[in-house]
Amino acid sequence: MKLYTRTGDAGQTGLLGGGRVGKSDRRVEALGAIDELNASIGRALAGLASRQAAERLALIQNDLFVLGSHVAQSDRLSGGGRARLPALPDSRPREMEAWIDESQAELPPLRAFIVPGGSRGAGELHLTRAVCRRAERRVVALRDAGAGAAFAMRYLNRLSDLLFVLARRENQAAGAGDVLWKEPSG
Repeated sequence: MKLYTRTGDAGQTGLLGGGRVGKSDRRVEALGAIDELNASIGRALAGLASRQAAERLALIQNDLFVLGSHVAQSDRLSGGGRARLPALPDSRPREMEAWIDESQAELPPLRAFIVPGGSRGAGELHLTRAVCRRAERRVVALRDAGAGAAFAMRYLNRLSDLLFVLARRENQAAGAGDVLWKEPSG
């Protein structure tokens, strides 16, 4: 089987379950943002000090494939059915909340805005958090267009919170501490 099909050369792509849309379609934009998020997590994993954070993020990478498959499903299936897809990890947002609470318990209270940076791993996680927020915005636009994406929105919102806390933990582990925003003088 060849990797290339040439079917997208005219700016169209296929959806799961049938139907073709333009590559600038909201659904394709959301899928691309989720894919970019997954790649950003992969890059961040290469520099993390925390094995526990790495294990959790590897789990999330697999979740994102499932989330993407649900976003990629066509609304135009013959007979009105749905393609058979892996189940979404319904409990994961609550699980991420527990991970956030666990991590925050080991961090000093947040009393100022944090500027992305510090250690290499924290910087990668902050960048990944920004990519996650973009994916969330793309999924919200999809929902606003009538494509329903409530679970994906909740999942991505919680994930961005988790990435923020993991970045803080990564800085703590590296002895770098948070980089605090300083109000400009002048």
